[in-house]
Amino acid sequence: MDFNQSHSVKLNDGHFMPVLGFGTYASDDVPKSKVGEATKIAIDVGFRHIDAAYFYQNEEEVGKAIREKIADGTVKREDIFYTTKLWTTFFRPELVQQGLERSLKKLQLDYVDLFIIHVPFAMKPGEELLPKDANGQIILETVDICDIWEAMEKCKDAGLTKSIGVSNFNHKLLELILNKQGLKYKPVCNQVECHPYLNQSKLLEFCKSKDIVLVAYSALGTSRDPNWIDVNIPHLLEDPILKTIAKKHNRSPGQVALRYQLQRGVVVLAKSFSEKRIKENFQVFDFELTQEDMKAIEELNKNLRYIRLEFADGHPYYPFSEEY
Repeated sequence: MDFNQSHSVKLNDGHFMPVLGFGTYASDDVPKSKVGEATKIAIDVGFRHIDAAYFYQNEEEVGKAIREKIADGTVKREDIFYTTKLWTTFFRPELVQQGLERSLKKLQLDYVDLFIIHVPFAMKPGEELLPKDANGQIILETVDICDIWEAMEKCKDAGLTKSIGVSNFNHKLLELILNKQGLKYKPVCNQVECHPYLNQSKLLEFCKSKDIVLVAYSALGTSRDPNWIDVNIPHLLEDPILKTIAKKHNRSPGQVALRYQLQRGVVVLAKSFSEKRIKENFQVFDFELTQEDMKAIEELNKNLRYIRLEFADGHPYYPFSEEY
């Protein structure tokens, strides 16, 4: 078993997902070329799981980076686990495959490894990523999530993606799909915000009971993009308890936050565009947190959500009004 297989989790459809992933979301002030460079560094360092999305608007650069690393012999296509996400303006059964094909075209790849529903609520279809009305309000729509899931299943059957999953779902939304008449494939994962201040322990327990992998985004806190985030929220990596545990292990608070997720059976995404940080984020397999460390980190939970998507509050599928 090679390194990547031993650091992977088996999904409920039989495919394997590396437990540590490289995130590619960048705020508008980061040049897109930088994302491509960082992706190449990440692959050189050892990352094999790349998490991306149509919405991030940088899949051309990420795809080019992957293809260059395949061309120079660093990796083969099958070594890379690539995730993209169905953006909410493609939430019509007849648009879902088109949404995926757009990503594939940008990437210049034949398939992705994982295709997930980015958020559970629909927006008005069209070319605008965030369609707004005359008052500047985002135009939301209600489309049956089960119809979208059926179209996701067809993308898997068509060989355009190996696995399908969801993101930003609570347990009730997951149950809508799990209890759907004629369900063909269960979601393999639920990608959600998850870090020591929002440890998602109830959702994690629920997902484990259904053989769905929890994938953590914003695992190191967040990029503090003022478009999405309340910038007055405390910095996770400045937490004194994380710092103390990090010091004890001669590690960084970021490495401790990532290791914490791995030890509780969560697949964790780490995002950075600095070479030093990318290397550091990969060095999480050669130390172990003690039970006391884990308990101390568990106690940092304050159900603090950095990303609230408040514009969709009130939508029937708004995911964050439930406890988990």
